[in-house]
Amino acid sequence: MTPTQPSDRIAELRSLLSDYSYQYHVLDQPIVSDAVYDSLFGELKQLEAAHPELITSDSPTQRVGGELLGGFKKVTHSSRMLSLNDVFDRKEVEAWVKRTDKLLSSRQHEFFADIKMDGLACALIYQDGILVQAVTRGDSFIGEDVTANVRTIKNVPLRLRRAKGYESFLKGRTEIRGEIVMLKKDFELLNKKQAAAGKPKFANPRNLAAGTIRQLDPRLVAERPLSFNAYDLLRDNPSDVTTNMFAYEVVSALGLKRNQQAAVFDKLSDVMQFIDYVEQIRDDLPFNIDGLVIKVNDRALFAELGIVGKQPRAAVAYKYAAEQATTIVKDIVISIGRTGAATPVAVFDPVVVAGTTVQHASLHNADEITRLDIRIGDTVVIFKAGDIIPQVESVVVALRPASAEPIKYIQLLHDQYPELQFERPSGDVVYRVKGADSDLMLKRSVQYYASKGALDIDTLGEKNVVALVDAGLVKDLADIYALTVDDLLKLDRFAEVSARKLIDAIADKKTPPLEKFILGLGIRHVGSQTAIDLANKFESIESLAVASIDQLQEVDGVGKVVAESIVAWFADPDNEALLRKFDNLSVKPVFVRKTGRLSGRNFVITGSLASMSRDEAAERIRQLGGTFQTAVAKDTDYLVAGGKVGASKLQKAEQNNVTIIDEKEFLALL
Repeated sequence: MTPTQPSDRIAELRSLLSDYSYQYHVLDQPIVSDAVYDSLFGELKQLEAAHPELITSDSPTQRVGGELLGGFKKVTHSSRMLSLNDVFDRKEVEAWVKRTDKLLSSRQHEFFADIKMDGLACALIYQDGILVQAVTRGDSFIGEDVTANVRTIKNVPLRLRRAKGYESFLKGRTEIRGEIVMLKKDFELLNKKQAAAGKPKFANPRNLAAGTIRQLDPRLVAERPLSFNAYDLLRDNPSDVTTNMFAYEVVSALGLKRNQQAAVFDKLSDVMQFIDYVEQIRDDLPFNIDGLVIKVNDRALFAELGIVGKQPRAAVAYKYAAEQATTIVKDIVISIGRTGAATPVAVFDPVVVAGTTVQHASLHNADEITRLDIRIGDTVVIFKAGDIIPQVESVVVALRPASAEPIKYIQLLHDQYPELQFERPSGDVVYRVKGADSDLMLKRSVQYYASKGALDIDTLGEKNVVALVDAGLVKDLADIYALTVDDLLKLDRFAEVSARKLIDAIADKKTPPLEKFILGLGIRHVGSQTAIDLANKFESIESLAVASIDQLQEVDGVGKVVAESIVAWFADPDNEALLRKFDNLSVKPVFVRKTGRLSGRNFVITGSLASMSRDEAAERIRQLGGTFQTAVAKDTDYLVAGGKVGASKLQKAEQNNVTIIDEKEFLALL
C-alpha cells in the first residue's frame, strides 16, 4: 500500500474539518463529537508544524493570528453599506408601498422580508473563494479592516463551499454582508463565567459583539462566541444576483449562515402577517432583534428606485416597540448574597420596557457604579432585550439634578450594614462580608429555613444540614426539594428509614404557608410578624417580588430600611434564580388569611410565661388572627405581663391606655 503523502493528508483533513465545522456552526447538525474534531484538528496542526511550507491561509489552524500592533486600517467599501428608513406601524408601511408603486408605475413586484438582527454590520470579501478581508460598516463609505478578528468566528468560512450550480461565485470577487452577533445563550453563559470570576458582567450582546470585534488581540476575540449571519451578496456584475431571495440561496450554498425565517410575499397583507408572527416569536429567537427589513425583491427594480440621502427607496426597517426606556433613580440599595457578596441595586420609578414593568436593576459592583457615574436622582436609560434581566445602560447627564452627589460605595455599605465589615479581595471586583464563609452561610440559611419558626421541617436539623452541604447535595435552599432517598443513602448518617423520613418531611413542606416561606427566605429585617404582614398585604410571593418601595412602606412596621432590604433581596439575580428553581421544583407557597377570636387585636408580651415560651405564645396569637408586637405602641390592645416584668413596658402601656393582663387571663383569651 502506497503511504499517503503529507500534502494529500493535509488537504483531506482540511476539507473534512471544514465540512464538520459547516455542519456544526451553520446547519446546527454536528455529525461527529467534539473529541473526534479535536483529534483530527490536532493531527492537522502536527502535520503543518512538520511541513510549514504547506500551510495556507484557509486552513482551520490559521483562524487565530497574533496581536494587531498597528491598529485597524481604514478601508473604502466597494459600494455604500446603507442604513434604512425606519417605520413603526402599518400606516407607515402602506405609505412606503404607495410611494414605491408610484415610482415603479405600478409594475408588479414582490416583497422580500427578513428579521433585522441587533448586531455589528460587516462585509466579508472573498477572492476566488478565499476570505481575504473583513470590513466593518463604519460611516457607510469607509470601514475598518477587522479581518484578523473575523477569521476567529467559527461559522465564517475561510474558503467558500463548492456547490453544484453556484461555481461561478467561487471565481473573482464575492462580497457577503451580514451581522456579527452574540447568541443569547452564549451571552448568558459568558456573564455567568464573569460573575464566577468576580468580574463585571457585560451590558448587552450587541455592545459586547461590537466591542469584541474592535479588540486588538485576536486571541481574546477567539475566546468569545461570536456568530455571523449573512443578509446580502454583491458581485462585480449585478446581474449575477437577480433577487434578494436568490442572494440568500447563494450564501446558504456557499456555506454561510443566514436567517431561515426570510420569505417572499406578493401582497402587503401577507407582509403585515409576517410582522405580527415575528413579534410573537421574537423572544424565542436565539439572538436579539430590533425589527424587520422589508425590500423590493427584484434587484434590478431595487437599483432603479435609487437612494435618497443615506437610505434606499426600495427598503424600510420596521421597528418593534422600544426595548429601552428612561426613568429616575430613587435609591441604590445593597443586597448580600449567599456567598457574602455585596450587590448594589438601582431602585427607580416603575417603567414599562419591552412589555414588562421594571422598577429595579442590578448595578453588579462598585466599578460599574463608577463606570456609569450613576447617582440617586439621575435619569437613566434602561434596556431589556428579550428575556434578559433589565439593566442600566447609561445616565442622561444633562438631566442630572444639581443636588445629585457621587456614590461613596464604602460609606453606602456602612450605612446599610453598620454591623458588618467588608473587604475587596485582591483581583476581585466585588466587596464581600469580611470573614464570610459561603458554606457556613449556606448551612445557616438552610437551618433557618427548616427551623420551627419558619417551615418546621422535621429531622432537617443542624447535623443533617451540615452533612448535606458538605457532601455537595445542597448548594442552595431549593436543592433540599431535589433530594432523593438514594442521595441520602450515600451518606453515613442515613439508613433506609431515616432517609425516607427526611424526604417525606421535606415533601410535606412543598406548599408552605406564604408567611412561613417569606420568613424562611431569610430576608434581612423581615421577622415573623413582618412576614405575616407582607403575606396579608401581597397574598403571593410573585406580588411581593415586584412590590415597589412605596407599596412596601404601606405595610405596618415596614419603613424605608426594611423596604429597601426587601427590594434588594428580590432584585438580586441569584435570588431571582432561586425563586425560579423553587417554582420548577413545584414549591408553591399558599396564602390563607387567618381569622379567629383574636382578629384585629395586637399583643405584646413582657416577662416570662410559665405555660409556654414567648415564641409559642406569639404563634398561638397569630393562629387566632391576632398580631404579635415586640414593643408597646399606640395601637397595642393587650400587654401580657408574665414573671419578672419590665417596668418600662408597664409604664408605656399605662400611658397608652393599653389593657394589662396576666398569664391566666391571656390563656383564657386563647
